[in-house]
Amino acid sequence: MMNTALKKILDEQVKKYNSIEFIEKDPISIPHLFTQKQDIEIAGFFTATIAWGNRTSILNSSKKMMEAMDFAPHDFLINHEENDLKRFIGIKHRTFNETDLFYFIHFLQGHYKQHNTLEVAFNLSKSKNMKERLIAFHTYFFSI
Repeated sequence: MMNTALKKILDEQVKKYNSIEFIEKDPISIPHLFTQKQDIEIAGFFTATIAWGNRTSILNSSKKMMEAMDFAPHDFLINHEENDLKRFIGIKHRTFNETDLFYFIHFLQGHYKQHNTLEVAFNLSKSKNMKERLIAFHTYFFSI
């Protein structure tokens, strides 16, 4: 049975972090902007990738990316034309720059044209070992 003191600490943390007040000021708020599974995955992936540093800066950079995709990331990735990529020029976050952004867009476009969900990319390895699954994802992601 769980230690009562530990349960109390964990319950307090749930109250703190699982609240509107926390979420609206945290990068986790970006995927919360969406209801379609693919939009949530894409927004979460981009946001998690740049989630280091100041939370306000992360939020601002993530919102710029979502705005550049017309707040419809899945639709944008599937249907954008080369000329649409100009809107990403100047969007960067610390060391994550336009080149990185263009690669992500290119990879995700190809992935979503073949698969309905990003989960597929994280399930390439049938291993239950998380390290092996992440290595398989890394290999797949950088395969183009």
